[in-house]
Amino acid sequence: MENVRVRFAPSPTGGLHIGGVRTALFNYLFAKKFNGKFILRIEDTDQARFVEGAESYIKNTLEWCGISPDEGPDQGGDFGPYRQSERKGLYRQYAEKLIAEGNAYYAFDTPEELDAMRDRLKEGRVVNPQYDTITRTTMKNSLTLTAEEVKRRIDNGDPYVIRIKIPKKEEVRLNDMVRGWVMVHTEVLDDKVLMKSDGMPTYHLANIVDDHLMKITHVIRGEEWLPSAPLHVLLYRFLGWEDEMPQFAHLPLILKPDGNGKLSKRAADKAGFPIFPLDWKDPESEEISQGFKETGFLPEALVNFLSFLGWNPGTEQEIFSLAELVNEFSEKRINKAGTKFDFEKAKWFNQQYIKLTDSKAFVKEVVTGFEEQHGISCSQEKALQVIDLLKERVTFPYEFVENGMVIFKAPETYDEKVFRKKWSEEAAKALTLFSNKLKSEKNVSAESVKSLFWETLESNGYKPGQFMQTLRLALTGEGSGPDLMTIIEIIGAENASERINSSITALNNQSV
Repeated sequence: MENVRVRFAPSPTGGLHIGGVRTALFNYLFAKKFNGKFILRIEDTDQARFVEGAESYIKNTLEWCGISPDEGPDQGGDFGPYRQSERKGLYRQYAEKLIAEGNAYYAFDTPEELDAMRDRLKEGRVVNPQYDTITRTTMKNSLTLTAEEVKRRIDNGDPYVIRIKIPKKEEVRLNDMVRGWVMVHTEVLDDKVLMKSDGMPTYHLANIVDDHLMKITHVIRGEEWLPSAPLHVLLYRFLGWEDEMPQFAHLPLILKPDGNGKLSKRAADKAGFPIFPLDWKDPESEEISQGFKETGFLPEALVNFLSFLGWNPGTEQEIFSLAELVNEFSEKRINKAGTKFDFEKAKWFNQQYIKLTDSKAFVKEVVTGFEEQHGISCSQEKALQVIDLLKERVTFPYEFVENGMVIFKAPETYDEKVFRKKWSEEAAKALTLFSNKLKSEKNVSAESVKSLFWETLESNGYKPGQFMQTLRLALTGEGSGPDLMTIIEIIGAENASERINSSITALNNQSV
């Protein structure tokens, strides 16, 4: 494909849902696959729902995820402005063109008259009461009023909207890149508002005009926009742009973990996982919703996870860098059916990326964590040892500090189950022998400690393997954990010896 241009066009009406990030990602991958352009357009025509800070949040999210726009409000480009509110003067001419050619009309109905119409239809047992090809003939609009009356009302400053005039008894066809042919009869469509009474365009008109003027070649968006697609096809036809209409691809819904319904903030809160990429503070309630970033997710892991929500590479490979995703991405492998949001799988991706990331990348965070959370001064060298010790066992970076306290603090409690099963007078004697030997050692390594433990116990008639768990209990208070000999190497022979002796006393007293 040549000259591919796609856009991510969110509305700044709140925090960007993780589903929106998935949409942005798929647009980015498709654009980069064909050396095209990924455009950010802020669709802020709904001024009543505008939320301060939402646009910055969207930009910060894309930056954190590494899916940077080629054109946008900050990047600029040849097709700006990239905020719809700054393009307000563009839309009126197209709405007037639709009216002049009989494809749209002025509607002067008051909110009370609209409510009365819907009530009448409900009383007549109409399942879906709407302003359509039938009801428009009973309403106050330029189709039922004389030209003189329409002019008088406009000259008087009467409020009005401009509605599309849906044709009667037609079938609208759309060849979707994901779903194939979609066919909808115009009898089920309503005469959507294209221009509001405040002079601002609705999404339907603005996004069609902007997509055309910005030369968008492919519209990749969520399944929730599929019902609007026939209306958009009609607008392309009415505006004379049918031959230049972009190809559409409607992405599958992201479902709750149990597959029962669309994922929502409420469902995520109930299940105990984030729904926003970054922390989001509700401007009204001031409630802060924790984001994936603040939960401890690496951006690369989240992006990799999101790429599998509705797409698969057709192989067993699961770990992909962003560059690899670009290379492998194909719209042909996007699923039609909804995809379950599996938070445990998201955590698995994070584990894998922590393992793959250079340990040095976490040093600063770990040093700061020990200092701020526990008042412990931890050198960069010691932090690196802690990270390497725990790297295969953590899901989130904050766990390096949480689980690394074993290096700095002797146990105050002991695993009760292991104590009852493994602690004995013989264990105390064996560990005392080892502790005494260890105390005099200098510059120990994990390998030298292991050899010392084995040699000391075997030379005194003990089977070393029988006392490994009791040694761990004495050093950490736990029955399982990271490599024990490496722990001794990090804390040092003398400290380890003192900790073992102290624990032997405590455990013997616990036995009494």
